[in-house]
Amino acid sequence: MNGQNRKDIYPGLAVAIILKKDQRSGQQTHGIVKDILTSAPFHSRGIKVRLQDGQVGRVVEITDDPAASS
Repeated sequence: MNGQNRKDIYPGLAVAIILKKDQRSGQQTHGIVKDILTSAPFHSRGIKVRLQDGQVGRVVEITDDPAASS
């Protein structure tokens, strides 16, 4: 599932994000959502979130496997 709809994202969810510095390479970072930073209900490049470890990026994929966030 992609991360373009805010209604699909909530704190505690395991996600893959792309950090600003990794936008060119497309390297994904996995983690658990702490805060949702985008207020709009939809964003074409992905909803911006802060992970529990403090990293900020746009959600590119919602992962069901919490082990993937390690």
